[in-house]
Amino acid sequence: MARKLTDSVTFRRGVTVNGRLFMPPMLTSSGTADGRATEDTLQYYAARSKTAGMLITEYHYVSENGGPSGGGPFGQQLGIYDDQHLESIKALATTMKQDGAKAILQINHGGLRSNGFGAEHGYAFGPSAIHFPKLDYQVLALTTDQIYAIIRDFGLATERAIEAGFDGVEIHGANHYLLQQFMSTYSNRRTDEWGGSLANRMRFPLAVAKEVLRVVDKYAPKYFIVGYRISPEELHQDGSGYTIADSNQLVKELNKLKLDYLHVSIFGHYYDGPKDGKLSYTQIYRESLDDETKLLAVGGVFSAEAALDAVNHYMDMVGMARGSLIDPLFGYKVANDQADEIVHEISPEQLKQTSWTKGLLDSFSLPDNGLPPLPNGDSIKK
Repeated sequence: MARKLTDSVTFRRGVTVNGRLFMPPMLTSSGTADGRATEDTLQYYAARSKTAGMLITEYHYVSENGGPSGGGPFGQQLGIYDDQHLESIKALATTMKQDGAKAILQINHGGLRSNGFGAEHGYAFGPSAIHFPKLDYQVLALTTDQIYAIIRDFGLATERAIEAGFDGVEIHGANHYLLQQFMSTYSNRRTDEWGGSLANRMRFPLAVAKEVLRVVDKYAPKYFIVGYRISPEELHQDGSGYTIADSNQLVKELNKLKLDYLHVSIFGHYYDGPKDGKLSYTQIYRESLDDETKLLAVGGVFSAEAALDAVNHYMDMVGMARGSLIDPLFGYKVANDQADEIVHEISPEQLKQTSWTKGLLDSFSLPDNGLPPLPNGDSIKK
């Protein structure tokens, strides 16, 4: 039977989400210097409280030396490394849940990409002390004690998310941040138990996931979602990084931990896969996951037609990133039989309806009809 976008989805721990749509994490750079949400932040999420049945925050950095990353002229990335952030994240949870959506808080450490910390101190921490030409600060190698401290910080951040009233957390293991940096032979050149072999390079992300689950089992209500975000590949010209085969091994190990979902970060289209491969990234991972672990992904979804194709052939839930920036009522319109009214192109008139969107609408190219192509190469029709 064909899936519908309005199908409810029940996760492993019993949480049911209304619909197969979710809003993925997107940087707003709207926080204060110490990582707290501002009125602009809350306005942005309030405008998108009807975007989908599940909303995921932009990442919150779990250690003071793990962010902010991506700060700009409008503000900074959000933090969760101190109890002083509780008021901020409580307000964020309330705002996101005001129309019945489940709210997930994404937790992260920027590692060597903690450019705010790096700019202030002249250094940031990564798996190894390596010179990165594009960074204007030094990268220092984390000590073993620092590694364990960061693992604990992920657990403490999870405690705060629980106390704040979030419905779950997502561990950010993608997009070249610290968990991915440990997976990559480009950034991880350690010779101790945290580097070298794939088993050693997987040790840190798996330790983080286990600590988060330990905290959830101890402090969270029964119905609490735990997800993990992953980038399928990291390939460099010198052959370093990691392959889809490597990340699939990590997925198999994560599957043993019985997470609620795996969230695949795809920078192209939701149906993309390895070059010269026959399967998409999501189809490869699906074979490594048990039936109770839901598969989520993003990538070029601007219409209900594309979303339907995604959930019927590639994944259990599909995310709209730029699509939800253009039309914050994407999910509401799908649920109320108004999918033909989804807005596909930004305009001055539409911008007024999207509330606060500073710095988020990066330029991107689409076909003449304003919509990306489907897997067969045809463009979606308006």
